[in-house]
Order: sequence, then C-alpha cells, then structure tokens
Amino acid sequence: MENVYGYCRVSSVSQNEDRQLIAMNEMGVPEKNIFTDKQSGKDFHRPMYKKLVRKLKPGDLLYVKSIDRLGRNYEEIIEQWKMLVKEKAIDICVIDMPLLDTRREKNLLGTFISDLTLAIFSYVSENERISIRQRQAEGIAAAKARGVHFGRRTRPLPANFPDVYRRWKNKEITVNQAALECGMAQTTFYDRAKRYEY
Repeated sequence: MENVYGYCRVSSVSQNEDRQLIAMNEMGVPEKNIFTDKQSGKDFHRPMYKKLVRKLKPGDLLYVKSIDRLGRNYEEIIEQWKMLVKEKAIDICVIDMPLLDTRREKNLLGTFISDLTLAIFSYVSENERISIRQRQAEGIAAAKARGVHFGRRTRPLPANFPDVYRRWKNKEITVNQAALECGMAQTTFYDRAKRYEY
C-alpha cells in the first residue's frame, strides 16, 4: 500500500505554515509524514526536503499545497518534479492546482497537460521570487536614501583613542595594551585604527 506524504515550506522561521498543515490534514496526510522546511525556495538544499526524498518509495503519494511551496527556481522545480515522478516513481498532487496531479489520466495527453502546466507555474513562481528580491532591494535603497541605518551602529570612539592610537602607531605600546586602554577587543581596536587613518 502506498504511503501518503506532505511537504510544507515557508521562507523564514518567522513565517507560519499553519495554512499548509491544515490542507495536509484535510488530505489525510499522517502528521508523522509531513515534512516542513523554514527556508527560501531558491534551491532544493533543504534538510527536511532531502529527508523526505530519501523516504519516498515507488507508488507513494506526495501532497504540496502550491507549486511555490515546492520551490521558486524554474529549472530546479522541473528537474525535481521529473526526478520524483520518473525516477522515484511517485505521484504528486499540488492541492491548489488540480491540473498538477500525476494520478490523473496517465496517458500522453495527461502527461503533456501536466508538464505544460508545471512549466507555466514554475516560471510564474520563479518570476515572483525575482520580483520579491527586486522589491526588497528597492525598499532598502529607498530606506537608505531616507537615512535609515541597517546593521549594528558603530560606537563612538573613546575620548582617549587619538592619544592611544598615536602611541600605538609610534610603537610605544602593543595592540593588546592599546585595546585594553580603549576598553575594546584587539580586533575591534585594529579595525577602528584602520578606519581612523582614512
């Protein structure tokens, strides 16, 4: 008898996969057979996906809520789909896209429709990933233009830094002594000294 599996993916730890889990439950996927990654869909180097693929046997059925949950890279989605269906000999059902159900019409026309639909939706999925990245880049650029600072703020130099820096530069004290006098790590002192020179 075939085993039924489900694959869920969200792009980050802060995102919620509940909607996908509810869909898997409605399809009757046992909880122990649901594999979830909290990682970008840009490629298939995902731990739970790899674990799932190792478990799949011929005749098994895999549910995915939507094609973009499988991945967002056009060529890799097509490649993985073929590997799963042809090499692993499993069936795949994309819940939100009934045309992407390999159990339907296992003839030339059915395969053609499935392959064509997959190609179109994989393309749309990757295009959306590119658009998201572009919107993020534009948002960051706009925020920087408004003066928004990203990352940790650089602490101001201690008041004694110019004197300590001069003594260190003249080899009167070691970098370790200079760092201690300024109350910072050696690497921090060295980094700030390099910037202070310019």
